[in-house]
Amino acid sequence: MQRVGHRYIDSATGTTLDTWFPRSNQRLGRSCLAHKLGLIHSDFVELSLTDYSCAPASTEDVYLRFHLLSECVVKPNEINLEGMFDLLPNVAWTTAGPVLPDMVELLREKLQPEHHHLGVPCIDKIPRMVDYVIPKGVRIGDADRVRLGAHLWPGTTVMHEGFVNFNAGSIGAAMIEGRVTPGVVVGEGSDVGAGSSIMGTLSGGGKQVNSIGRGSLLGANGGIGISLGDHCVVEAGLYITAGTKVKTADGKVVNAKELSGVSGLLFRRHSQTGAVEAVSSKGTNWGGLNTSLHAQE
Repeated sequence: MQRVGHRYIDSATGTTLDTWFPRSNQRLGRSCLAHKLGLIHSDFVELSLTDYSCAPASTEDVYLRFHLLSECVVKPNEINLEGMFDLLPNVAWTTAGPVLPDMVELLREKLQPEHHHLGVPCIDKIPRMVDYVIPKGVRIGDADRVRLGAHLWPGTTVMHEGFVNFNAGSIGAAMIEGRVTPGVVVGEGSDVGAGSSIMGTLSGGGKQVNSIGRGSLLGANGGIGISLGDHCVVEAGLYITAGTKVKTADGKVVNAKELSGVSGLLFRRHSQTGAVEAVSSKGTNWGGLNTSLHAQE
């Protein structure tokens, strides 16, 4: 795969700040006030990526991999991102363009004759997705909460409190109102409820890749540190980690990790004893997705 990108570079240090790879693969440039004022300059770069298993070798390489994820060319966990944070500089993403954080005050000074009120939405290594890739058939309530490298399948809705990190997202039309962290994928017809969270592969250096299958519901303010299979439900407010003791339908008590990925389970907390239970979700009607909300047009 050969792609052409437009690169912004810090003029003082030569540091690559970002690279945009348009879907059209055309030599399309960008313009911003930081560029006009000379704090950054730009050029075009051509990258070839044939082996997704090799670790990225440059900032530009990381950006290409993020684009492929957000374009849904590859799925989360199918492309190597090892060592990416060492290759990405911390950038101040401003309304006048990206600059190194130490350059913000100089940018303010140079902007005085431009009648531009400078805003700095964030300082981070990874920008928001929609400034680089517009996903097809997707609704996003708050674009600041979806980072470049997120994978959002057509028909997915990300509500205002939803958050999707890089190398994570949906692999079918889904509702995301909670936090989807790196490495996590959400299957078709599933709902990640408001305020809920799914343990990913970043915090604590964890390697366990968790996921949610098809037609499942992670209730509001709930959470999982295990995978859910198809047609599972986790009741609102219940957080299940791998070591959570769970009573099964046959009366056994097991660690929740033994139920990871099993389909057709309803996880609930007994209202009188407080014990966490896993029973059959058969007949549990959580309503499913609202098709009108997930229409692609």
